[in-house]
Amino acid sequence: MNKLCNLLNLKNEDELFDKIKHSFKEKITKWDYFVNWLKVFSNIKPIEKELNLLNFLIGKEDIEKEAFDLIKQYPEVVKAFPTLIAIREKSVDILIDTKKFIYKNYSFTRKKLTDEECKELAYFVVNSGIGEILRDKKVKNLVDYATGIEVGLDSNGRKNRGGTLMESLVEEFVADTCQNLGLQYLAQATSKKIKQHWGLDVIVDKSSRQLDFAINKNGKLFFIECNFYGGGGSKLKSTATEYIEMNRYWNKQGIEFIWITDGAGWKSTLKPLREYFDKADYLLNLEMLKNNILTEILK
Repeated sequence: MNKLCNLLNLKNEDELFDKIKHSFKEKITKWDYFVNWLKVFSNIKPIEKELNLLNFLIGKEDIEKEAFDLIKQYPEVVKAFPTLIAIREKSVDILIDTKKFIYKNYSFTRKKLTDEECKELAYFVVNSGIGEILRDKKVKNLVDYATGIEVGLDSNGRKNRGGTLMESLVEEFVADTCQNLGLQYLAQATSKKIKQHWGLDVIVDKSSRQLDFAINKNGKLFFIECNFYGGGGSKLKSTATEYIEMNRYWNKQGIEFIWITDGAGWKSTLKPLREYFDKADYLLNLEMLKNNILTEILK
């Protein structure tokens, strides 16, 4: 019988699994989920001067000529171009001949530009659409515009922030539990860190292996991995399959493995979760952490 059944005084594993699947959280959104403002403004600061120089072009009729003159006098302004078109790359290849598939490369890193390169970059301003919004005064300040672009680009990081949020939530419980029980833990634990801090040897399956948390109970290790899935998909199945093997691998070394997962995504992907549950000792969710089950496991 699953070890958690005994800890929770449940009759059988089916009752335990029902308890898990009926208590998944829909959301774990916190204030810092929406926008990483520190990152947004740190990306704007290095190009703020260049954006203010480019403000000169707002309202100009002959944008291409004015852009050429500005780039020739202040070639550093081109380093702001990627942000203006909402990309992270420092150069782009534009398909200019669809018959022969000929590309034109535009680089935004050169500090010295020839007249021909200034002309090409002015042409880029016009044809990328930047010229039109400047000429027609559709933006009033490029620093403000670029800040909006950075907010939009930062929204792509929300998927990763979901994982970070889960880790921060779990760490609150891990830290409190370890403090109450007089145990030590490491976040983002590697075999090297475990050896350095605790003098314990761990054989890893790959050199890059990093555990969300490792807990040391008088020389016995507990490894924790955590994740949150707001939506379904193949990732959930592959994670469950990977963790079945991970659980077996750590158990062979006498290490207990605890998987803490949550999210509405599991409601439509229960089969692989059940497969893990049937082959491992510890499957927890946030509701179980709230009810101090981690303390019961570690006592």
